[in-house]
Amino acid sequence: MATGKNPLFDTATTLGKLILFLGVSAICGVLMAGLLVPAAAVSGNAASGSIKFFETLPAELKVDPPSQSTKILAADGSVIANLYLENRTRVSLDQMSPYIKDAVIAIEDSRFYEHGGVDTTGILRALVATARGNKQGASTITQQYVNNVINSSLESEGKGDQVLLNGVNKGVGDKLREMKLAIALEKKFTKEQILEGYLNIVFFNRDAYGIEAASRLFFSTSAKNLTLPQAALLAGVVNSPSFYDPITNPDNAKVRRNLVLKAMLSQGKIKQAQYDAAVATPVKTKVTQPRQGCAYSPTSPYFCDYVLHLLLNNPAYGADTKERERKIFRGGLTIKTTLEPKAQKVAQAQVDAAAGANPNKWGAALVSVEPGTGKITNMAQNTSWLPGKGKFDTQLNFNVDKYDDKGNDLNGLGGAQPGSTMKPFTFAEWLDEGKSMNTVVDGSVRRYPLDFQWRNSCGVTTGAYSTPEHDAQLGAAEDLQNAEPDYYRPMTVLKGLYNSINTITFASAAQLDFCGIQKIVDAAGLHSGLPTRDQNQKIVLDANGRIKEPNPKINMSMLSNLLGSTQTAPLTMASAFATFANDGRYCEPIAITSVTDATGAKLPAQATNCRDALKPEVARGVNYALQEVLNRGSGSLIQPRISTVTNFPIAAKTGTSNNNGSTWVVGHTTGLATAAWFGDPLGDQGRSGQNITVNGQFYEGIDGYMIAGPMFSKFMAEIAPSHGAEPFPEPPSNLLSEPYQQPTNNDAGRNNNFMPPATQNPAPAPSSPAPAPSTPKKPGNGK
Repeated sequence: MATGKNPLFDTATTLGKLILFLGVSAICGVLMAGLLVPAAAVSGNAASGSIKFFETLPAELKVDPPSQSTKILAADGSVIANLYLENRTRVSLDQMSPYIKDAVIAIEDSRFYEHGGVDTTGILRALVATARGNKQGASTITQQYVNNVINSSLESEGKGDQVLLNGVNKGVGDKLREMKLAIALEKKFTKEQILEGYLNIVFFNRDAYGIEAASRLFFSTSAKNLTLPQAALLAGVVNSPSFYDPITNPDNAKVRRNLVLKAMLSQGKIKQAQYDAAVATPVKTKVTQPRQGCAYSPTSPYFCDYVLHLLLNNPAYGADTKERERKIFRGGLTIKTTLEPKAQKVAQAQVDAAAGANPNKWGAALVSVEPGTGKITNMAQNTSWLPGKGKFDTQLNFNVDKYDDKGNDLNGLGGAQPGSTMKPFTFAEWLDEGKSMNTVVDGSVRRYPLDFQWRNSCGVTTGAYSTPEHDAQLGAAEDLQNAEPDYYRPMTVLKGLYNSINTITFASAAQLDFCGIQKIVDAAGLHSGLPTRDQNQKIVLDANGRIKEPNPKINMSMLSNLLGSTQTAPLTMASAFATFANDGRYCEPIAITSVTDATGAKLPAQATNCRDALKPEVARGVNYALQEVLNRGSGSLIQPRISTVTNFPIAAKTGTSNNNGSTWVVGHTTGLATAAWFGDPLGDQGRSGQNITVNGQFYEGIDGYMIAGPMFSKFMAEIAPSHGAEPFPEPPSNLLSEPYQQPTNNDAGRNNNFMPPATQNPAPAPSSPAPAPSTPKKPGNGK
C-alpha cells in the first residue's frame, strides 16, 4: 500500500519547500558549529590502537574502554571462568571478516568513507522520507559509535537510567550534541579506528556485545571466520536486535539479511553469484551460550570464587566494592592463577567419590599447596554450586576461612575441628625445647585437675580433665580418654604421636611451656577459621563496627586445643604442614600469580611470602615422626596404603573430632602438602559421625583413616611425585636419642607420675623399612 503524502511537508508546495529549507539550514548551522570545536578537543596524533583511542577521546567522551570480559585462567592458561557484565571480547579490525565490515557499511552507512562524521545528504534524504510518512534514520556509523560510547560510560558509572536511545528518549539537543561530537571524532581518528571501535562496542544481544561475542553466540565461530551469509545476518541484527534475533525470530532475520545482501550487491561489494548463493542459504544458527561467573566453571567453581573474593577485597582494585566490581567485571582483565588442572581433576574425583550420592549431605574437601611457594594447586569439594535434582548444593567454600584477616567476606565455611592433626605442633615444641622424641612419658595419667601446675610463661592455662570435678560441676571435663584401652601406659613421645595417643600428648605438654606451643602454632599460620563471638554467639565488633578478630589465634593455653577443638580451615592446615616440608619456613597461601588489564598493563597480584617459623632441625624431627604415622601408626590403616615404606617419602597425621563429625588426614612430601577433610558442613557442625551409613557402608564411628584417608592416599599417589617427593633430611641425633635423666622434683610436682623405662632405644629411621601391621588394629586414639 502506497504511503500518502503529508500536504504540509509536500516539497511540491511553497510552504513545504520553506520548512524544508529552514530545517536543512538549521542542520547546516549545527555542522558549521561542529567544525569550530575548540582545537584542544581535537588536538594530538591519531591513536594507533583501539584502547588508546578510547583514552584520548574528547573530554565529553572520555570514558574507560568499553566493558570487556575478564578471564580467570589456570596455571596452564586454560580458562576457569569468564566474568562480565557485558559479554564482549575486543578484536582488531584485521581480526574481523571483510564481509562484516562491508555488510555493516552497506546497510548502516553507505557513505561512510565520504562524509566527515555527519552525512548531510543522508539527513536531507531522511527528512524528506520522514516528511512523506516513511520514517528513516540518518545516523552515521560515527554518530552511532558516539552514542554507544556515551551510553557505555553511563552504564559503567551506574547511570543506566540516563542512557539515551533513538526514538525513545533522545531529544533534538541530544542529537545535535551527537553530531558535533561525531565531527570532532572524525577529525581526530581514522575511519578504520572508528569502524573498529563501533564493531567492538555495538549491541547484538543481551549476551553479546561486539562482533566477536556475537559471532561466538550465534554461530560458534570467530569474527574473523564469518561467512558472507553470517556476516550479513549479524549486520542486519544491529538495527533492531530483538526483532531480528535469528534465534527467536529467524524469519525476520532472514528478510533483513537479504536486504543487507541486496545493499552489498548494489554497492558493488559482492558479485551476483555470491548474492545468489547467500540468499539461498537458510538461516541456521549454532548457539554457544556464554556462561558468566564462577558458578559455571566446569572444573573449579569454589577456587574461582575464592580468587574473585581476593580481588573484590583488594583496595588496589578500587576504593570500594562497587569500583572493584566495575574493574573486575568490565575491565577485560586476564587473571592467571596457581590452579593445576590435572591436580584439580584428581582432587575433584576423590571428593566426589567420598560420600557418593550423599543424601545426608556429608562434606568432603581436599586442598593442596606447594611448600616453598604457597601456591594453591587444587581446591575441591563434593558439592554443586548450582541447585540440581539429587545434588548437595552450597555456595560455601569448605576449604577456606569465613573472613580474611581484614574482616572481608571469603564465602568460606570457616573450617572444622582439626582433632589430632594439631598434635604435631605440641610435638614440635617438645623438639624445640631440645627433648628427644624417644623420651618415655607416662600415658597412664588421665586426670589433670583444675589446680594442675602447667608451665605457661605468657598466659594462664585453662581447662581440666577430672571426672570428680566434672561430677561436682566445677567446670572440668571427664578424665582424659584414648580411643583404645590398651594405650594407657608409658611410651615414647614418638610412639604416642604416631599412634595418636591423647594421654601421651598431655603427658608431654605437662613438661612444656605452653607459651612455646603457642608461638609455634602462630608461626605456622594456624588460626581459627571463624571470627571471635561473645557469650551470646554474636560476632565481636570493634568501635567502628568492623569485625574485631576475623581470624583469631588458636588459644593453645586452652587445654582442649591440644587435641584440636577450634575450627580451622583445610587451606590453613595444608599451609601449616607445608611448613614442616619446607624445613621450617611458612609460606602464605596464594592463588593469583598475575593480573593484566585489556592493554596488557600489569595490576597487583599475589607473590610468595615466606618466613622462618620453626628451626630446621625441629621441622626435620616432625617429618621423621609423621612418616612413622603412615609407616606403622594411625595412618597405616589407610587404604590403599601410602607411606615412605610402600611408596615414596611422605608424612602425614590423621585426625578425628570427639564425636567423629570431623575427620582428617593432613600430610606432605617435600613438594606438596595436602589436607583432606570429611565431616559435617551443616549449621553448627554438631552432627555425630557415629552409627551412620556413608556411600552404602555402615560406620560405628568414622575415623580419619577411613574416608579422608583414601581421599588423601589416592590423590597424593597420583599427583605428589610430579611435584617432588625427595627423602626428608634426617633430624639431628639428639632429637632421636638421649641418655635417660631422672625426673626433677618439679616434674614430679606436676602430677606426671613418670615411670622411667629400664632402657631407651631410638626408633628406626623411616628410611629403614618398618613392617606393616599384620593384623590392622585401630591405633591408640585415632582422633
